[in-house]
Amino acid sequence: MTGLNADDFDRDEEFQGADGVHFEHLNGADLYFEVQGDPTTEAPLVFLHGGPGYNSYSFQALFGEHIERPAVFLDQRGSGRSGPLEDTEQGADTLDLDTLVGDLEAVRNFLGAEQIIPLGHGFGALVALEYARRHPTRTARVIAVNPWVHFPQLALTLLEEASARRGAALTDPADDLRAQTPEGEHPAVGGARIEAAFALLNARDLLNALQFKDQASRMRLEFADAEGQLIGGGEVQEALVNQGLWEFEYPPFLTELRRPVFVITGAHDRTSYPEQVQWVADLADADVTVLDAGHYPWLDDEDAFAEALGDALTR
Repeated sequence: MTGLNADDFDRDEEFQGADGVHFEHLNGADLYFEVQGDPTTEAPLVFLHGGPGYNSYSFQALFGEHIERPAVFLDQRGSGRSGPLEDTEQGADTLDLDTLVGDLEAVRNFLGAEQIIPLGHGFGALVALEYARRHPTRTARVIAVNPWVHFPQLALTLLEEASARRGAALTDPADDLRAQTPEGEHPAVGGARIEAAFALLNARDLLNALQFKDQASRMRLEFADAEGQLIGGGEVQEALVNQGLWEFEYPPFLTELRRPVFVITGAHDRTSYPEQVQWVADLADADVTVLDAGHYPWLDDEDAFAEALGDALTR
């Protein structure tokens, strides 16, 4: 199938979205996803990885067997095993939140699921929340794991950590930038903060310091990534940054959500907890569960995460 939108699918009489691997041209992109169970029997859980530009492999490999309902593991546009961003009909320069939400709706339509439960992790939580806002009748509930919703604030968190690790005084460029920005123009505060942070400490080391409870969890994820042999994601990150990712503030849209929102967060993930989580709790009236875990809570305590996920699916 080529050149089709979410509502244009002519599905075979035999259900196309049954258990197994799919590589489908949907919404102008070649999307890879794996389906576990029959998503027409009840609302499937659709895992939306973070990164941006990561993949769904490690979550499925390390936790997929704990999911007792239909589930979909999606490599988002340009990520993991999905087709390159440059090969999409929209092209790399147009990648934005709207497009990623459109891809998710196209997958739902293809599977024939009346509703889905978006399970978004990190950046993926943004996609999950926005899908629920735009498609409330297609969303049973939304689950956000260590969500990122306010990127200038996230950039400040990274700058604070980088400064502390380098033993340097925190110098937030925000005030000077606002003073220098002509009236009517938006000061690129997030971008300036992240540039300053990465000038002090490289991105990988900085995120590792903030996201993992201990070295064992980090090594477990790295082993899964090596096993999956999936690399890349840089073009997705670059495209979103070019669209102003580090200036994006989603909290105003949280008040428009009309579906139940559940947050599962790790107390040791300082990229999300407590500031990012608090936005979702306060403005989306989310139910929050805090685990003794980091950014990938299924790495630290899969039983506790399974219990928290089960509660979020049934409450």
